[in-house]
Parts: sequence; C-alpha cells; structure tokens
Amino acid sequence: MGDEIVLLDTHVSVFGMRVRIALAEKGIQYEYKEQDLLNKSTLLLQMNPIHKKIPVLIHNGKPICESHIIVEYIDEVWKDKSPLLPSDPYKRAHARFWTDYIGKKIYDAGMKIWSSKVEVHETANKEFIECLKVLEGELGDKPYFNGENFGLVDMAFIPFYSWFPVYKKLSNLNIVEECPKFVSWAKRCMQKDSVSKCLVDPDAIYDFIVMFRQKIGVA
Repeated sequence: MGDEIVLLDTHVSVFGMRVRIALAEKGIQYEYKEQDLLNKSTLLLQMNPIHKKIPVLIHNGKPICESHIIVEYIDEVWKDKSPLLPSDPYKRAHARFWTDYIGKKIYDAGMKIWSSKVEVHETANKEFIECLKVLEGELGDKPYFNGENFGLVDMAFIPFYSWFPVYKKLSNLNIVEECPKFVSWAKRCMQKDSVSKCLVDPDAIYDFIVMFRQKIGVA
C-alpha cells in the first residue's frame, strides 16, 4: 500500500506554491484540498492547531507544517529523487539562510503593497526593490541560486513571480525595469514543468487580492 499524501493549501499562496513545486520536482502524487483562509476548515485547525495556517502536508495521517520544513521533509523522505538541498553542510546552511530571508523580507515587503492603502505604496515599492536587489546580488551570474541546479532557494523565491503583475496593478511597481537580472532568472525557472505547472495565473491572484482587500476594509 502506497503513501497517503494530502496537501492543505490555498492556490494563491507563495508558501503553498513552493511546496507544490517540491512535490512536482520529486514526482510525488498527492491529494489537494483548497482552504478558505477566512473560514478555516476543521481539518486545517486539527492538523495545525498552533499556527492555524497553510500549507500543511499530511503524510499517512501525520501533519507537517511550515513550508520550509515541509520542503526539507519531502527532500529527506524521498531522498532517492532529485535532491532539493545541497549535500554540503555549509551550502545547505547557506540555502536555508536565503530561504529564510525570502520568507521574511520579500513576503513582508510584498504584503505591505497588497494589503495597504495607496499612500503607503511608494515606500513599500522602494523597500521591495531593495530586497530584490539584495537577492540579485546573491544570484550573481549563476543560472540558479545553487549554481547549475535548481534548488531550495529557487523554489522559495519563484512563486513571487506570479505576484509581480499584481504588484504592478496595485502600486505601479515595475520589476522588469528595476531588476532585469531577476526577470531573466525567473524566465529560466519557468522553463521547468515543475514550476510552470505550479505557479498560479496572476489574474486569479489579483481577483483574490481585490476580494481580500474588500473584506479587510482596504479600498
């Protein structure tokens, strides 16, 4: 009997997308259960009672929470398929550092754009570009953040590519002009089936954000 794998997620989530990419990279079949973040399911609250957040991977009835932990769990359990983290301890620690940077700095800066009023956008745009420039510096001239191979940092960062058109619509943030090196890297990542099939249509994200902004009272 095979493994029973369920993913509790919200389709527009950058954290959920990174888990979906990891599962696709490993060729793992799973059951997807979409979650309403404004009306959380009993299953989500049961599987993640501490943070009550998505994504949650349920493997044979046991929950694993927090996207970076889930990705590492996937890499360890299915280690015979396409490694996601470097084998070298230092490089692995380095990848974890930048994944943490993305989860905190990039996500927080982006959230200021889509959840705030217009008067905040100029400052939020500047902060977001500054964070992207730091990551462009880390990428350098490498094809991927780990060098020649697509890996942990790439799959943590690439989901934001789906959100860039949303930021542009909301705050006129033009990332193509500001960070061309990053855009070239993103297009390279999009050539991978695991990425292109897991990233969400920006129009769907925009519709979600418009609805969400209305519900939280942001015009």
